[in-house]
Amino acid sequence: MSKYKELQPRIVRRSKNLFVIEFWYAKKRWRFSTGKPINKNLSPNRYPEEQRERYAHQLSAVYTLHIAEGWRPDKRLEVPEKALNCIELAQRGLRRRKAQRLSKGYIKDLERTYKLWTEYCVNSGIENLSIEDLSVRHFRGFVLGGLVPQGSLPHLKRNLSSLLVEEAQAFDVQLPLHRIKISRNAPILHKPIEDVLGLLNDIRAFNENLHLCCLITYGMLLRPHREIRCLNFSDFNEDFTMVALSGKRVKSKQNRVVPVPDYIRKQILLRAKYSSIDDANIFTLERHSYNESYFKTLWGKYKRQTTLLKEGQTLYSLRHTGAIRVYEKSGSLATLQRVMGHSDMKVSLTYLRGLEVKQLDVEDLPNLRDDLE
Repeated sequence: MSKYKELQPRIVRRSKNLFVIEFWYAKKRWRFSTGKPINKNLSPNRYPEEQRERYAHQLSAVYTLHIAEGWRPDKRLEVPEKALNCIELAQRGLRRRKAQRLSKGYIKDLERTYKLWTEYCVNSGIENLSIEDLSVRHFRGFVLGGLVPQGSLPHLKRNLSSLLVEEAQAFDVQLPLHRIKISRNAPILHKPIEDVLGLLNDIRAFNENLHLCCLITYGMLLRPHREIRCLNFSDFNEDFTMVALSGKRVKSKQNRVVPVPDYIRKQILLRAKYSSIDDANIFTLERHSYNESYFKTLWGKYKRQTTLLKEGQTLYSLRHTGAIRVYEKSGSLATLQRVMGHSDMKVSLTYLRGLEVKQLDVEDLPNLRDDLE
């Protein structure tokens, strides 16, 4: 093995055109890819490939100067575990999130983001890049690189942060994802349903389960794909006038108690007669529930064969329409927040804006004539 004189830094080019500063001290070889051990903000590998060698020479010169002034590496600079690269960091983040028993849908989203991130790192030639060498340029290239539609960019950025940021902090590395700015899309105007009864009757003729789901979505403002799909008879009180859901089953993570309108109660009572299992699911009449895509698939099939839906109207349009009715009857944002199960009143206000609900009458606005009189 070739030996080099102690404390004489040299530049070493490693795989994928990455550079480190290497020297020997106390019969041990030391390698550094950044200036962090000497409190210098120098990271050659963060730059484009054609610029890295130039900055590596700069880093080598700074180490040489500090060594001449008496600086020496010590055991505290040794990393206790192997430094992770950008893909290994994401793998670790995904494992941690899975261990937290989060919702299946959220984990599926994270897995999709992890796959996109892995493909991006490989295609960009940075799969072996140390987490210390990741820069905002790499994250910006991923988030804004056209991998997902414009409207999904904030979602993609949040998922990537969920996978990487906390894991990197364990290595005392602060990733600059917060510096990525995403332009806001123009708000989408949700279209409420004008003839709710006519639509519900048409849905009933198509499928009884979808009809009950739509009734509860409109009349109790529960969310269809989890809160409603997983409803059991045991979630209701004895006379089926109230339903109670724990925070684990609600998007806002707050316990939710909702009264049951009489027209929904009759449907639930009718179904309860056909099941001898107290905790049976109200749709399957067994202890299991349908799969996560059940109502999404049913709605898609119904939408293809009906003429009653306008463009952009979805299963959630019934919830939107119910929200408008609640606000028009109560005039109270606090009441709307409670019945919708929103965690914050700001969410309810944003919800109304998305539905373009008029929250002021012309009489509420200042009248110039009053000042003149």
